[in-house]
Amino acid sequence: MSKRTADGEHRTYETGLHPDPSVTPPDDAVMILLGASGDLTRRKLVPALFQLYRSGLMPGRFAIIGVARRPYDDPSFRERLREGIRERCAPQDEEDRCSEFLEHVEYFRGDLEAPDTYASLRDHLDRGGDRYPSGRLFYFSLKPDLFIEAAHHLREHGLIDSDSAAQAGEGAWRRAVIEKPFGHDLESARALNRALLEGLDEKQIFRIDHYVGKEAVQNVMAFRFANTLFEPVLNRTCVDHIQLTAAEALGVGGGRGGYYDRYGAIRDMLSNHLLQLLALLTMEPPSGLDSDAIHNEKTKVLKALRVDWRGDASPAFCRAQYAAGVMDDGTRAVGYRDEDRVDRDSETESYAAVRLSIDNWRWSGVPVFVRTGKRMKRKLTEVAVHFRHPPLKLFRGVECEGAHCDVRGVQPNKLIFRIQPQEGIFLNMAVKRPTLPFVVEQADMDFSYAGKWGRELPEAYERLLLDALRGDTTLFTRSDEVEAGWSVVEPVLKAMDRTPLYSYPAGSWGPAEADRLFQCSDLPDECLCRKTGLVRAWHNPQ
Repeated sequence: MSKRTADGEHRTYETGLHPDPSVTPPDDAVMILLGASGDLTRRKLVPALFQLYRSGLMPGRFAIIGVARRPYDDPSFRERLREGIRERCAPQDEEDRCSEFLEHVEYFRGDLEAPDTYASLRDHLDRGGDRYPSGRLFYFSLKPDLFIEAAHHLREHGLIDSDSAAQAGEGAWRRAVIEKPFGHDLESARALNRALLEGLDEKQIFRIDHYVGKEAVQNVMAFRFANTLFEPVLNRTCVDHIQLTAAEALGVGGGRGGYYDRYGAIRDMLSNHLLQLLALLTMEPPSGLDSDAIHNEKTKVLKALRVDWRGDASPAFCRAQYAAGVMDDGTRAVGYRDEDRVDRDSETESYAAVRLSIDNWRWSGVPVFVRTGKRMKRKLTEVAVHFRHPPLKLFRGVECEGAHCDVRGVQPNKLIFRIQPQEGIFLNMAVKRPTLPFVVEQADMDFSYAGKWGRELPEAYERLLLDALRGDTTLFTRSDEVEAGWSVVEPVLKAMDRTPLYSYPAGSWGPAEADRLFQCSDLPDECLCRKTGLVRAWHNPQ
C-alpha cells in the first residue's frame, strides 16, 4: 500500500492489517487523546495508529493532540511516544518513518478536571484553522471516575454535539471513544449512558472493548454463520454445556493495584469482555453484517442470560484471591494483598467463576460455566463447547500417553475456540485406535492462525481505531448491550457480601471450591454430569 507523505511523495509500506484494496483511508480527522500521558496511549493507542500509518490506512490529513496535565512539550511528548512505538512495532530501520508520523503529534497541557482546560482546548482548535481537520475524534483515556465530568465539559464548551452531519460521518463530525469499564454497576452504567447521550447520538459513541477487536473473537461469528456444517449442532439438542476460561498469569503489580482493587475480576472481565465473547458464540444469526443487526442479536441473548442460582448462591458463584505461589516458569509470586497499591485487608476478588443459563429456545437447559482470574497457571483464553455423549455406548475408549494406555469411557466431542495465545479452532473427536481391539481414542482436527497464514495477528486496537475513524460501530458496544451485561452480573455483585472469599496459590488453575459449580444435584436432569458423572470439574486447557 502507498501513503502520501507531507512532501507529496508516495511510499510503499508494509501493512499490519492484511492489505485489502477495498479498504480506503478514513476522512481527514484530528484525534484528541484525553489523558494522553498514561500508559495506554504510549503502549497501545499510538503504536496502533503508527501501524495504520505505515499501512496507508490513516487519513490523508490528520493530527493527533495529546491532552494531559504532566509538564511535557511537543518534543518530550513525541520522544515518549517514540519509545512506545519502538517497543511495540517499529524496528530501528524505521526511525525516519516514525519521525514522519510523529510530526503529526502535539501536546496540549491542561488539567482535565478543570473546566478552563476544555475552553482553552476549543480555542486552540479554532485558532488552528486549516491545520486541524473538521472531523474530530475524542478518546477518553481517563480514569473511569472522570468520564461523566469530561463528557459534560466537552458538551458545555461546544467540543461535542449531536447533529445529522455527525451521524453520517460527513463534514464536521464528532465522535467519542470510551474505554472500559463502562460504569461500576448497572446504576452507574445507566448514568454514564445518559451523560454521553446528552451530547452525542448513539452512532457517535464508540465504547471500546479490545477483546471484540481480536481476530480470533471475530472469527467465532464467521465460524458459526459461514459454515453450514456446525451451526445446526450449536443448540440444546447437541450441546451438553459450555465452559469459558480467561486466565492471566500476571498479577496486579506494575501500578495497576489501585485500579484493580476497586473493581475486581467481575467488573474488570466478566461484565464486558467475557459476556461479549459469550454473546457472539450464543446469539442467533443476524439479518446482515451491519452494526444494528449484530448489536440487536447480541443484546437479545444478553437479556436472556441469567445467573443459574437454583437456590443457594454457593453452587453458582465462587470468588477467590491469589496467595503466594510458584509460577510455571519457576518464579515466585507474592499474594494479592502484598501487591503494590492493594489494601492489606482487601476483600476484592482476583478470581471469579459463575454458572449461567440462557433462557431462550436454542440454549434452554445448557449450563454455561465462566471463570477468570489473575496469577493462574498460564495466560490463556478459550471457549470449550462440550457436546452430549452418544446415545449408545458401543465402544470402549482409551487415553494414551506414549505406550501407556488407560481404558476409560468414550469422551464426548469438544469444540474449542482458542482466543489467545496460539489462536485457533480445535475439534476434539473419537477415532479408532490402530490396534486389534476395537477401541477409540481422542484426536484433534485443528486450525491455527500461525499454521494458515504464518504471521502475527494485528493488535485489536488497530482495527478498532480504524473503525472509529471510519464511523463503523459494529465492533463496539451499544448502550443497551452495556446495560444488559451489567444486568447479568448485578445479582452477583449483590451476593458478594454473603459469598465466601476463598484462596488459591499463584500458578494454579484457581480454587478447588470452584468445582462446586459442577455439583450434579444442582444441574439440569439431562446434563451429562447427572447422567454419567463425566463432568466433575473445569476443563483445564493443555
